[in-house]
Amino acid sequence: MTNMPPIFVGDAPGIDFLNSIATPAEKPTEWIGSGEDFIAWLEASRSVPLNVLDDFRRCAGPGELDAVAAQARGLREWFRQWVNEHKGKVLPENAAVQLEPLNRLLARDESFGQLAAGEDGAVIWQWQRRWRSPEALLIPLAESMAKLVTDENFQYVKACEGHGCTLMFVDRTRGHARRWCSMAMCGNRAKQAAHRQRKH
Repeated sequence: MTNMPPIFVGDAPGIDFLNSIATPAEKPTEWIGSGEDFIAWLEASRSVPLNVLDDFRRCAGPGELDAVAAQARGLREWFRQWVNEHKGKVLPENAAVQLEPLNRLLARDESFGQLAAGEDGAVIWQWQRRWRSPEALLIPLAESMAKLVTDENFQYVKACEGHGCTLMFVDRTRGHARRWCSMAMCGNRAKQAAHRQRKH
């Protein structure tokens, strides 16, 4: 368990999931090291409804949440390796084949559409999901990873240039010149280092 709050600087939920382990300040930090950590990270990321997380906190069997956290870490590391291999490039023609493990996970989903009342009383279409087991908590993560691949230009997926920083992000800046996970963290440290170097 870490006291440092999770960092969401990726500008895409799939990247934020990869950043659930990072070295933002020269010290490696793992935000999903246990089942309780995983639930806390999902809550902070707003990936899963709060009432669903509360139900799993209360009702999950001994070790169930720790086991699904371990699965989440395995999924993250597999996808991190894939993203690192392809970031900054056009995706290859066989990308869908390479991502078949993600399709197998997505095929487990139990989502369905429902008609519901909107804020103004109009009838709206909403997606619901059956959360039958803790493994269902992996589905929103798999969806965020799939959306990263389909919705983002991988040429703009970058790693922070900060010394020792392992955070990644989607560069949405004009001209795609973003270099840091955030100016408050690595950007400021780089500015201060450059200032000290100029003084010497």
